[in-house]
Amino acid sequence: MWDFSVARSLGLMGRTMPFIVLRIVVYFGIAAAYVIVTGAGAGIGWGVGAFGDDDFQASSVFWGGAAGFGLTAGVLYFLREYILYIVKAGHIAVLVELLDGQALPDGRSQVNHATEVVRQRFGEASVLFAIDQLVKGVLGAITGLIQGIASFLPIPGLQQLTGILRAFLNIAVGFVDEVILAYAIRTGSTNPWQSARTALILYGQNYRPMLKNAAWLTLIVYGLSFLVFLVMLAPAAALVWLIPGAWSAGGFVFALIFAWAVKAALIEPFAITCMMDVYFRTIEGQSPDPEWDARLSGLSKKFNTIKNKAADWRPAPARASGGLSQQDGTI
Repeated sequence: MWDFSVARSLGLMGRTMPFIVLRIVVYFGIAAAYVIVTGAGAGIGWGVGAFGDDDFQASSVFWGGAAGFGLTAGVLYFLREYILYIVKAGHIAVLVELLDGQALPDGRSQVNHATEVVRQRFGEASVLFAIDQLVKGVLGAITGLIQGIASFLPIPGLQQLTGILRAFLNIAVGFVDEVILAYAIRTGSTNPWQSARTALILYGQNYRPMLKNAAWLTLIVYGLSFLVFLVMLAPAAALVWLIPGAWSAGGFVFALIFAWAVKAALIEPFAITCMMDVYFRTIEGQSPDPEWDARLSGLSKKFNTIKNKAADWRPAPARASGGLSQQDGTI
């Protein structure tokens, strides 16, 4: 079946409880912001709609709620770099140290320690975000390569399934991009672009076991998320009932938001911990294959962008070690 240990991954997550609490605060805070601002927008729309007939009021409630939802989404769009930098990358940093058997500080100092480690490896939040976006593009290209290989296989009905396969694999590799970031943290490289290049090559030459485990985790994560969504329908409907004029689609939308918050705060870190464990054990003792380097260079412009940025990278002045092993992470 899969190559990860559910019990071990849950145990590692439990030892990073300060970050679990931080994720709960951040993602449920985001969910609450969506609900509050959307409700406020719908309330304003209801008040404006009072100057017209029932149809006008219903339309005003809808567009007021939609405006509140869009405003919240817009604000969060500009905060996405810092959420990745502080919450996601920081959690990855402490999980990497636990996977390597290192001791961690307790309480709030664990978050401070992880933030310092991330700052040492990536510098500014914009650098980490840029790497993450390019890595996602390269992973998508690898997925396309796999789909292209499958399309040539003489299996009846396979052509019709390749679109579904690609969609599923695109979801599955969503758990891999943060594993690529974990490689840079684990190796302690001062050149994050070079680490991303090396990690992507190692992923490419081991894509079969990585995608197999990512596929299982996709089924687990989205299966649990769907169950959470069903559970959240009732409280979400109660919240909608409190909105002036009600909002017919609100219960469904709010249940989706709450399910997303649970997924992002609790379920996704479990999946990423599992993938990190599989990836580090799979690549143990391996060197990057030059053939895969050349293959990715010909396959993805974004991979070439990573290579160019790696060549041009000038590290910041040395800082005190964050407690991780200081290796190079280069080819």
